[in-house]
Amino acid sequence: MVLSAVRWYLRHGLSYPDVEELLAERGVDVDHGTIYRWVQRFTPLVIEAARPCRHSVGDRWFVDETYVGVAGVWRYVCRAVDQHGQVIDVFVSKRRNVAAAIRFFEMMFAGRARRREIATDLAAPLPRVVDDLLPGVLHDTTQYANNRIECDHGRLTARLLPMRGLRTDRTASTVTRGHAFVQNLRRGNSAS
Repeated sequence: MVLSAVRWYLRHGLSYPDVEELLAERGVDVDHGTIYRWVQRFTPLVIEAARPCRHSVGDRWFVDETYVGVAGVWRYVCRAVDQHGQVIDVFVSKRRNVAAAIRFFEMMFAGRARRREIATDLAAPLPRVVDDLLPGVLHDTTQYANNRIECDHGRLTARLLPMRGLRTDRTASTVTRGHAFVQNLRRGNSAS
């Protein structure tokens, strides 16, 4: 039942009280604060357990940032998808600078060797980081090259709407990674 509650929360546009109500209809009496703790505890475990079942990442990557509110302050969410729509990685950062971009790219490249092309916008840190870390990769910054990820941000934004807001960076990271995991499952980017 715990994993069902976590899956409902990540998959559907539900708040914690909504999931509490669904569980109550099934005879499970649990507080929405407990559901929050379940999501924070089990989402990373489920993502890690499913990692071996992920399809291999494509060789064309689309990288961009979007914003989420965390305790009334904007945070940057760096996201990358491949040409098949698989979310490669997600990273929540307090700043939009070179250090955060390097950290995201290094985290994203860990264990992934294939990449032929990377499309980004012209945000100040991105061209510099891509040129430094990936000198042999085609870096596309043309006007509409990044539309795939720009459109994909809408799904994350729609997921965050029913929530009453994120209160910590850790919560934002867990929820955005969980959303990416469920999105990959829905798109068939996992073997199971």
